[in-house]
Amino acid sequence: MSWSKLKQQLESFLCPALHGRVEYRATSYRYLPDKAGICYIAVDKKNVLNMSDITTLIRWYQTELEIKNDSDIQIPINNEEIEAVRKDTKGIVPEDRLKIMARSRKISSYAKELLSAQSSLSKSNFNVVANKYLSTPIDESLESNDILLNILALVDRRVGKKRILNMTEKMKLKHPIVQYFYELRLSKL
Repeated sequence: MSWSKLKQQLESFLCPALHGRVEYRATSYRYLPDKAGICYIAVDKKNVLNMSDITTLIRWYQTELEIKNDSDIQIPINNEEIEAVRKDTKGIVPEDRLKIMARSRKISSYAKELLSAQSSLSKSNFNVVANKYLSTPIDESLESNDILLNILALVDRRVGKKRILNMTEKMKLKHPIVQYFYELRLSKL
């Protein structure tokens, strides 16, 4: 599918409040056919997400330790996770330490997921992911681990106010760029 047709289809799915604010842009190299073009998403005429550039407005993590030490990341833990740690330690660890251990385990797994999603995004082809988004149900795109699919689904008009409001806890576990688009959508409800 040509870029202009793909862009037109993607923009037809934008929610009305974000129409004109969120833009899909692409550059290509006319004289270098082997050089891929660059696609990016702009919000209010500012380049917010460029798949191959780590200098965008959103923080890109380089290591698992950066994610663990980021105070902006809030990881909720539940009783099942605490019970799993209690079972693994055979009940000899104090209660307050169990919570710390459960949170640490969850942050480690979250960091690994985040880094793998981030690295796949930097290697991804926007056109391929956008075509996949157009051909899959909106629920799959929202539940996916693919950052770009999450973003495209969040700005979609088919995702209603009630669903957006019910996603608050899930969004805490997503990449900062997904959280940015969630906040953008939330502010326009």
